[in-house]
Amino acid sequence: MLFILKNKRIFNLPILNNHLIDYPTPININYFWSFGSLAGFCLAIQIISGILVSMHYTPHVLFAFNSVEHICRDVDFGWLIRYFHSNGASLFFVIVYIHIGRGLYFKSYRNSILWISGVLIFLLMMAVAFLGYVLVWGQMSFWGATVITNLFSAIPFIGENVACWLWGGFSISNATLNRFFSLHFALPFLIAGLSLTHIAVLHEKGSTNPLGLYSKLDKIAFYPYFYVKDMFGFFFILGSLFTYFLFFDPNILGHPDNYQRANSVVTPAHIVPEWYFLVFYAILRSIPNKQGGVLFMAASILILFTLPCQNNLKVKSSKFDYSSQFLYWCFIMNACLLCWLGAQVVEQPYIIAGQISTFCYFLYFFIILPEMFKLQNLCWSNFENYNGLYNWYWYWIFK
Repeated sequence: MLFILKNKRIFNLPILNNHLIDYPTPININYFWSFGSLAGFCLAIQIISGILVSMHYTPHVLFAFNSVEHICRDVDFGWLIRYFHSNGASLFFVIVYIHIGRGLYFKSYRNSILWISGVLIFLLMMAVAFLGYVLVWGQMSFWGATVITNLFSAIPFIGENVACWLWGGFSISNATLNRFFSLHFALPFLIAGLSLTHIAVLHEKGSTNPLGLYSKLDKIAFYPYFYVKDMFGFFFILGSLFTYFLFFDPNILGHPDNYQRANSVVTPAHIVPEWYFLVFYAILRSIPNKQGGVLFMAASILILFTLPCQNNLKVKSSKFDYSSQFLYWCFIMNACLLCWLGAQVVEQPYIIAGQISTFCYFLYFFIILPEMFKLQNLCWSNFENYNGLYNWYWYWIFK
């Protein structure tokens, strides 16, 4: 919440006024531009609720699971804080995925530094979410950590040493849980710092609009016009979606096996991560080779860093490009299919379906997008040449 005093100023601080009050905002942006600020709200909620949960959590293999149960059963409003934190992580990823999807749709990656900083924040989010999932020390958390950390052993030459360093030994143990807790507590503050950098880079050049322009014209102050939009999205999400999950069905996104204490002797029949990792987990499983699966899974995330290379686009947005819109929504549906396939058992026909969807995923980034950009630039150049010839013709007619 902003506390606005006289003359719409915050304690007469120029930095806050320039970034929160007088910031020039394109007049034609829609509610999809509010998801960046909503992600900031979610980050603040996660940090505050995480600090409160950590006050009663015990990072020890013998007491971690019991401490989580103690928080939910014995601490005053502990169940509320714990479910606020666990379901808040899912809400955070929903908002960030929509935010990234909006950037892909409107080609926001043309601002290279802004896009790269955002992808770095996304990578840190994934790391923090994985570390937090392990801290529950349930059956699925333990075996999920075993599977994911073993992937580092696929790195040539240094893989085994990296895996042992992560474990703090030769397998997942108390040292692993301790260092995961420390990293899970510290990394969100690094995310907060990167988020401030992300905002500073955005405000240096200014926000785009659905037309993909950086025009200095047709802009109005952020407060009170777009501040109201952000508040509407914040209260709508918290007041409807988040409230439902928090009070009516707080465990719907959790796996039943994770409500059992971690047991290194009994392996679950089907190991699945949290839903926001299922797309990349499906890509990992679709490759029969371990090193190949790790390589493709890493490439499916790191490929986002390559998008700013397309900085010579003459068509700045997909607003009026229906072919780009169609291919974009095909990509989104394929990602949803991968998310569903990641939760299925490793058997036919899910294996072949995952391989086809993985192929389509990389086809979009490596073939479809570059060729589509070339075609758009060619069409735009022909359009400019046509306009030049047209103007030259009428110039000589009327001369």
